[in-house]
Amino acid sequence: MKNFLILVLLFNCPAIGQTNINDWQLGPFIKPATNPLMQADSTYLFNCPVKKQVVQWQKADVFNPAAIVRNNKVYILFRAEDIPGVGIGMRTSRIGLAVSDDGIHFKKNPEPVLYPDSGAFMQYDYPGGCEDPRIIETAKGNYVLLYTSWNRDVARLSVATSADLIHWKKQGPAFLKAYDGKFVNIWSKSGSIVTQQKNGKFIAAKVNGKYWMYWGEGPVYLASSTDLINWTPLTDAENSLVPVLTARKKMFDSHVVEPGPPAILTSKGIVLLYNGKNAETEDADPALPKGIYCGGQALFHAKHPEKLLARCSSYFIKPDMPHEIKGQYTSGTTFIEGLVYFKNQYFLYYGTADSMVGVAVKK
Repeated sequence: MKNFLILVLLFNCPAIGQTNINDWQLGPFIKPATNPLMQADSTYLFNCPVKKQVVQWQKADVFNPAAIVRNNKVYILFRAEDIPGVGIGMRTSRIGLAVSDDGIHFKKNPEPVLYPDSGAFMQYDYPGGCEDPRIIETAKGNYVLLYTSWNRDVARLSVATSADLIHWKKQGPAFLKAYDGKFVNIWSKSGSIVTQQKNGKFIAAKVNGKYWMYWGEGPVYLASSTDLINWTPLTDAENSLVPVLTARKKMFDSHVVEPGPPAILTSKGIVLLYNGKNAETEDADPALPKGIYCGGQALFHAKHPEKLLARCSSYFIKPDMPHEIKGQYTSGTTFIEGLVYFKNQYFLYYGTADSMVGVAVKK
């Protein structure tokens, strides 16, 4: 596979209200020639506690990574699928761990760190598995992982916690206790918790005494928490979910908007990096392939996380390298999920065509 050095342009974005977009956006990013960083590998074996047999847990694809800095190293938690040759969503996903000294070259742990098991949450996690993680660090130095539990019926946003990134405790669906379980069985994915950059790390931040999380696949919704484990969705007077970011016709995000890495509380407001899917109908952006996933950015009010202040009119990252447009997802993706500040640079990690792991860097 050829290597390419691609400059990801930061597009001009008109302001909504009085916000100066050029001041709040993160970028531009460069895709280094070392891409892709990580690929499938059938030599990794795991004794599955559900199947009671050894599986090649990375045989099909590895993609959609979360990222965190710990002990002056970058750790990636990536989604791995086991059985090639079957349709999207019909494999079993497990979450693996890899570590790097430079943010580019990673060494994988031999076994996954989060996976379907025979415990209390198997009904949510199996047979589809544990997918698409996002991770944050708490003020006390612990870790909270949001991931998708996929039982091939309903996708549920779930929570796991850890002190060391290796041993994880599943806490169950994020909305299990909210409103007497009203939202536990709805389709929910992609939790982006609001963080603040402190001493180079992104730490979970409170706004108005609560933690906040952007989530959803379609519109983006909002939820709050006091403990980072149990989350309460924002609802209106009729107890219906309140969208805070929606798709736009004829634009790169014309079909789906979906949160990316943990959002960042800045002096300008809360910056949310998100994934936008182009429609496959007449609503699509005609300048892009139908169904393609690109990355966008939105700005929310620092004291009112539900209030949208500004938003890009175009993507800041898109699939344009060979491995980003050829793979399991044939329309192509640069599906952003992990962001760290490391060695005075921002590293943005993403999944490519649901098949490999890539990175873009901002100096």
